Amino acid sequence: MTRIDFYLNASSKAEVVRKLASKAFHAEKRILIFTRDEVRARELDAYLWTSQQFSFLPHVLCGHRLADKTPVLIGDDPEKLLRPDVLINVAAEIPDWFSRFDRLLEIVTEDPLDKEVARNRFRYFKERGYPLEIHDLKAS
Repeated sequence: MTRIDFYLNASSKAEVVRKLASKAFHAEKRILIFTRDEVRARELDAYLWTSQQFSFLPHVLCGHRLADKTPVLIGDDPEKLLRPDVLINVAAEIPDWFSRFDRLLEIVTEDPLDKEVARNRFRYFKERGYPLEIHDLKAS
């Protein structure tokens, strides 16, 4: 069963994505950063290229010709991953196919609307019996 982690009170969703993806990559996991929003995908792509000067995180957008050979993908196509290890959700919706992943990471900012949408996702998972972990980023 998919393990689901909620990361609360993120001041920057992109920075938390970078940290979580980097940690998973160094653990030799395959990662999909999920968004259906093309603008958001390109922003995350640019952020991952420029945020850490001396730390390379190999990634491409799902439609890229090297997607099936790259460990970190950004977009909405899980079929391009070699293994469905980690799904990082930056979208408001829950992907229908999330349960094929070992882990789902939900990132929640301090924005009230983002919190409300996340509460609905949390309830959805809890009602279906998924193992849930909460990490308060303000506390760490």
